[in-house]
Amino acid sequence: MLLSENFIKYLQFEKRYSNHTLVAYKTDLGQFILFMNESVGDFDFREVTSKQIRLWVVSLMDNNVSSRSVIRKITTLKSFYKYLMRQGIAETNPAQLVTTPKVGKKLPTFVQEDNLNQLLDFGFFPTDFEGVRDKLIVATLYGTGIRLAELKNLTISNVNTSEHTIKVLGKRNKERLIPYPVGIDAVLEEYLKFRSEFSGNNRFLFLTSKGKQVYDKLIYRVVKKYLTIVTTVSKKSPHVLRHSYATHLLNNGADLNAVKELLGHSNLSATQVYTHTTFEKLKEIYKQAHPRS
Repeated sequence: MLLSENFIKYLQFEKRYSNHTLVAYKTDLGQFILFMNESVGDFDFREVTSKQIRLWVVSLMDNNVSSRSVIRKITTLKSFYKYLMRQGIAETNPAQLVTTPKVGKKLPTFVQEDNLNQLLDFGFFPTDFEGVRDKLIVATLYGTGIRLAELKNLTISNVNTSEHTIKVLGKRNKERLIPYPVGIDAVLEEYLKFRSEFSGNNRFLFLTSKGKQVYDKLIYRVVKKYLTIVTTVSKKSPHVLRHSYATHLLNNGADLNAVKELLGHSNLSATQVYTHTTFEKLKEIYKQAHPRS
């Protein structure tokens, strides 16, 4: 439908949403359109009722779609109808009247400090181009807490070795400057020597052995391969290294607001999810130290 396509273009070019988010919105809208077509046949978005949206939500729950996914889909519809109202196409937002399902608080998965130190310090990575590159990928993700897309799009000019900082272009095209561990310098220097043989005129920092920009699946594969060596956590993804970065900073006394800025979060509530581990550490200290524990 033309309206949904225009909405996706609006998110892409005006709101500058990431490709990942655009795919999610497009999928959600497509599923709702399919449900409506199967339920009532041809329909007009302006005539959709909150009752019809609730029936869609019920069908999703009946098909074991997770509460988190259902909440996201309702949010997609709310955003879509806000867009239609701004365009003067719809008068009301029927999704606004739909109650979202409750979801249990999901704590972030992270890898223990000792395990990551062991991985980066004890010679698990080969010394050829791909081995050094993979070590730099893991060290950068854990040492800076950046997202997969932010890592993939790093350029040579984004890295300031004299200040030990990287400039990152995050969500909504927001720039932020992040310090990186001094220990990364040696790996970076070694990698850049290898990289010069493959790079050509490519400006991106992380490259394949064919001189192309690294891609999502490659980064996922690298992280999973090496985390498997040192941890048994179920999820082994780049985002787990981001979780580990935030958790370890807070466990070692970092200010919550500072961690928020480092992560590029737009609000503090997104960062507060990591404080549970600090509390767990406090409980552990209490059990060890208090005579009545």
